[in-house]
Amino acid sequence: MKLENPPTLASELTSLPVTSWRRFARDLHDGRIEQICILSDVERMKCEAEELKQLVAEGVDALSAKSKKERFDEQSWDSLKSSPFYEVLREYRDVLPDDIPAELPQDKGVQHEIDLVPGTKCCVTRQWPLPREQVKAIDDFFESRRKAGQVRESKSPHSAPTFCVKKAQGGWRIVHAYNKLNDATVPAQTPIPRKDVIIDSMALSIIFSALDLRDGFYQILMRESDIPLTAVSTPSGMLWEWLVMPHGLKNAPATFNRCVTHLNQLAVARATTTARVSKILR
Repeated sequence: MKLENPPTLASELTSLPVTSWRRFARDLHDGRIEQICILSDVERMKCEAEELKQLVAEGVDALSAKSKKERFDEQSWDSLKSSPFYEVLREYRDVLPDDIPAELPQDKGVQHEIDLVPGTKCCVTRQWPLPREQVKAIDDFFESRRKAGQVRESKSPHSAPTFCVKKAQGGWRIVHAYNKLNDATVPAQTPIPRKDVIIDSMALSIIFSALDLRDGFYQILMRESDIPLTAVSTPSGMLWEWLVMPHGLKNAPATFNRCVTHLNQLAVARATTTARVSKILR
């Protein structure tokens, strides 16, 4: 049978006068169908393939940054005026600042603690030299953290080296080699919430919320007595210690998980708008 405009979707195939889903299923069951052809727009498929190829070429980090920007643009205060949550968000606008304040975060009841195995001595690894570009990146990083009140100069007997890892989208990621400290740290046994349990808890809900903590680790305070353990050196000869939880510590993910679990209990999903607003206000 020759058609001037052949169908391009499987659902359109059933509208042809010579077939139906019932007849198709019967013929397929009886073995009268030897081959199934899926019709599609070749040019459209080529375009989609090129778009997918381009997305892969851009890299995951670049794509993530682009999608984040689009989401932020869609969530401006003006765009939220029609939302039933607008009044709540406006009342607690200080909780959602555009920029994180350059000061130590408040104690949220969750502090990072470092418990060492008995008999542990000072954890020291000498700093190794780095290229000038990386040294500048490290110095700039610590200067910004100092201004934010997150680090201070240290006289600790402990010391871990600092180095850089190249980011996919350019620039440097600052990393601390806490290997010796982590080897001497008692591992936390904080359980990670099961995904299937979380999904089950969302049953019958129609309103969902997504939370993203900016610089999440840096919003958690260090236990005061453990601050000297976080001391890190730089190639320029400085020794800093962290007042907030740095990246690279053995039990940092467990501490962050405790914090996020508490936030998740604020209701990621609710069945009604009223219930959602009520839970947020708690």
